[in-house]
Amino acid sequence: MIEITPELLARYDRPGPRYTSYPTAVEFGEDFGPAEYTGRLQQASANPEAPLSLYVHLPFCEARCSFCGCHVVVARRQSVAEVYLDRVIAEADLLTRRLGDRRTLAQYHWGGGTPTYYGPADLARLHRALLERFDLAPDAEVALEVDPRVTTHQHLVALRELGFNRISLGVQDVDEKVQDLIGRHQTWEQTHTLFEAARSLGFTSINIDLIYGLPGQNEVTFGETIAKVNGLRPDRLAVYSFAYVPWVRPNQKRIDREILPDRDHKFALLAQVVEGFVGAGYRQIGMDHFALPEDELAVAADQGTLHRNFMGYTTKRDTEMLALGTSGISDVAGAYAQNHKRLNSYYTSIDADELPIERGVALTYDDRVRRHVITELMCNSRVLATDVEARFPIDFGDYFAAELEVLVSDPDLDGLVEVGEGVVQAIGLGRIFIRNVAMPFDAYLPGHQRQTQPVFSRTV
Repeated sequence: MIEITPELLARYDRPGPRYTSYPTAVEFGEDFGPAEYTGRLQQASANPEAPLSLYVHLPFCEARCSFCGCHVVVARRQSVAEVYLDRVIAEADLLTRRLGDRRTLAQYHWGGGTPTYYGPADLARLHRALLERFDLAPDAEVALEVDPRVTTHQHLVALRELGFNRISLGVQDVDEKVQDLIGRHQTWEQTHTLFEAARSLGFTSINIDLIYGLPGQNEVTFGETIAKVNGLRPDRLAVYSFAYVPWVRPNQKRIDREILPDRDHKFALLAQVVEGFVGAGYRQIGMDHFALPEDELAVAADQGTLHRNFMGYTTKRDTEMLALGTSGISDVAGAYAQNHKRLNSYYTSIDADELPIERGVALTYDDRVRRHVITELMCNSRVLATDVEARFPIDFGDYFAAELEVLVSDPDLDGLVEVGEGVVQAIGLGRIFIRNVAMPFDAYLPGHQRQTQPVFSRTV
């Protein structure tokens, strides 16, 4: 049982980034645009043998759930969404013209929105068009996210025939009252039937997404969700903390803050998640994932080689990433580049034969050093001085002297981290509050902490 007092919980609960990237997206600026991204792509083309990751954002949904934090477009008519695919294919042409012979993909992932908003024929058209422009490595991860409410058996058959080998089912919570409160009605039969169909069709890895901290959740009902999901025995689980950020996601204003679990109850739900899945034989991976011991994520965690990018935790370390579609963020040649979020702006750029970049950031040398340190903590719960010094010509102790002093002396980090000779290691609850452990290495965070308006979600 995870033991924590209300006093400790209050101490650890603070606003902070999730570190999907470093620098985080709030540091992206409009001074980084298509020309800057073109330069980075040309740099990347100089290494044609190096594999890439490709993310395709398919933003359309039939309706928007009140809890959703993704960039989505609600469309009732399929014709609105079909023209989007033509622009995505055109964007792929813009990229490949700048990448030269660098075309091999180690990772290929469709996310949303709801990719299966599209019918099987449209998905096949997109997939084949992209594979005319890129090549899949023999051991590539070929994955997508699906919504069991709209995904049919015909979808799964077509996707498997196209070569998709990994699939992630959005579930969030199986309790009907919680589903009512978040505007997402999904029967257990829909989830169970789709899961079993995916298993029978030979998807090599099946993931289920859950969220804790949603309105109306309690330990009794969420315990039933955990038990039902354990009964399916998925290969992986992603269990996210609900980030209530109505200042960023106006759709969340439909949620009555008074019915959200308070801090103590939300942590109790998290403790229940860890105990429920670890007790069932899963390994806890990074901040919010679980995997069966034989899964490659669990093996990578054991070996200290886990990595993280905008698609989640992965075994593909140091692979540059391209993103297609609205809001997608690419990570190429030491820079992040984000596409336009609005459909009209995205279409205008593509139709003008221009890369649809809205904003981005070129990483400084210090950014690159800190990104590596923060990524190691977020993925492997530790950072080794020898590893950092092998990558960068610095003395770890000197370079991070101030940060190491904070880790040792800050009472709010007591019991979360241990600083030894050449190693920073999250301990005990530090693996759960890994964001807190990483934050002292964030050079941008002090400036945001002085702002009166909230920027980040809370760590509990």
